[in-house]
Amino acid sequence: MHRFPDEFEDMLTAAGRAVLAGRSALCGALAQPRQRFLATTGLVGERRARAAAVLLERVLYDLLEPLERPIPPESIWEMKRDYGEQLPKTARLRTAYLERRRERAYRRAEEIGLVAMLRSESFAAFAAALAGRALRRRWGIQLLCYGAGDYIGPHNDHHPEEPAARHGYLDIHVSLAGRGVAQQWLVYAAQGHFSRVVDVATAGGINAYRLPFWHYTTPLVPRPGASAASARRWVLLGTFLYRDPFVADRAPATALLKD
Repeated sequence: MHRFPDEFEDMLTAAGRAVLAGRSALCGALAQPRQRFLATTGLVGERRARAAAVLLERVLYDLLEPLERPIPPESIWEMKRDYGEQLPKTARLRTAYLERRRERAYRRAEEIGLVAMLRSESFAAFAAALAGRALRRRWGIQLLCYGAGDYIGPHNDHHPEEPAARHGYLDIHVSLAGRGVAQQWLVYAAQGHFSRVVDVATAGGINAYRLPFWHYTTPLVPRPGASAASARRWVLLGTFLYRDPFVADRAPATALLKD
């Protein structure tokens, strides 16, 4: 692969196109009251997903911005009471904010067609099909890259200071894991406990989040002897705001950068 297709639809398998056409049991899955997270495979072609990861590695990796938020020492040594721990959002990975048009990573992503594909009508239509709700015409896009040991700690992705997003919104993640990735998991809360675990180390898997809810991504584990380049997991990310944010549960509307 030398370039991403203009339409996200061209990355999809027959099962993925069935979602677009409204002929899949996955359509409207996230409209169910208790369904906050959906992990699927087989909707994006694995061969295309592998090729896309190789393309991103070759063209964009060196332009990614490190995103590192370690555990602050004061979270321990400035505690005043036993069992009074409070942990802010921690993370270590690399990213490209594809809203920042002046940055080299954006220009490179545009040159290889990534921006156009993530802005395509079929990407938005796919997200709306899973959401079972109308989405706003503008949405945020971002590129993430996890290497060995990279993770995101517990967080809920709630944005109470954003009027358009404070009642909830939708994230779509397209996972492009290299062959050298052994494992990476998403752990999320159900009924008040971190009790659900999903494998996200997939090539072509799609994860859909009806945010906010508590979750975290475990450190990526490479296969023994794998090269650094093959042991990375790329994530194509779209953040969608609901056209009517006050329908159903507390529900979004301009680009929210994920970090």
